Amino acid sequence: MFWINFKRIVHSGFTNFWRNGIVSLSAVLIMFITLFIISITLFSSALLQHTLNSLQDKVDVNINMLTTANEQDILNLKTSLEKLPEVEKIEYVSRDQSLVTYRERHKDDARILSALDELNDNPLGAALNIRAKDPRYYDSIQTFLNQNQPAGGATTIIENVNFAQKKQAIDRLTTIIDAGKQFGIVITIIFVLLSILITLNTIRLAIFISKDEIHLMNMVGAEHGYISGPFVVTGALYGAVSAILVLISLYPITYFIGPRIAPVFFDMNIFSYYVSNFGQMFLIIFFSGIVIGAISSFLAINRYLKVK
Repeated sequence: MFWINFKRIVHSGFTNFWRNGIVSLSAVLIMFITLFIISITLFSSALLQHTLNSLQDKVDVNINMLTTANEQDILNLKTSLEKLPEVEKIEYVSRDQSLVTYRERHKDDARILSALDELNDNPLGAALNIRAKDPRYYDSIQTFLNQNQPAGGATTIIENVNFAQKKQAIDRLTTIIDAGKQFGIVITIIFVLLSILITLNTIRLAIFISKDEIHLMNMVGAEHGYISGPFVVTGALYGAVSAILVLISLYPITYFIGPRIAPVFFDMNIFSYYVSNFGQMFLIIFFSGIVIGAISSFLAINRYLKVK
């Protein structure tokens, strides 16, 4: 009996979808806009996260060594720093590499280059470039350096650490990252709630056409599940069809605008992101459409189920 009722509910749902062509088209268009907003939110979240990660990757702290520092001592310090859980990456720059980089940076300044040529020895020391897993971790790395390599004394190999000069920029970046993540969450919630509200009101209009049929079924004692089932199936169909249309339309849209906005977002191409993450995007958009359509239909018809 259950299986028979289930098949009837599904069949009625499909019948309602095709029978009310204009209403179904309107609902699908609204659901299309709803799911398109959700997809824009997903892309925006990915772009924001990529931008924040790119900004974070550009922040590092440089430990400049004394010219008299022994290379093995520097490498030992590097090994100690690599053991810290806060450290993501450390790059060792030798004295010769430092000089080459310095010359390249000042290649247009003849006075500096001539002054370097007059020196008998390399005036630059080696360096360690540290990148933390999170900008807020640089404080603890600085504390480690202070405890293990004092700023003065005969045993020090460190000339200076430029953390103090970069601290303001690091603190500002940390604030931007935290605010960006919170903003992304808030915007996502707002868009999803607005999408559900719009869809709910649209499906209410679609169900309003069948209110006399619903009241009649109520009067003859039909179970609420049997009454609401076809409309829930129809709502799920609205969402499924809309999701497929959104997924199809995203391909040419992202293909067109992806290369044009990539330079603004640190070379992230949303078309490449869409293609490489299509499976995940498909699941999110497709099931979001089904769930939003089904829930909206259930909430919309619940109003008429209460009428005796």
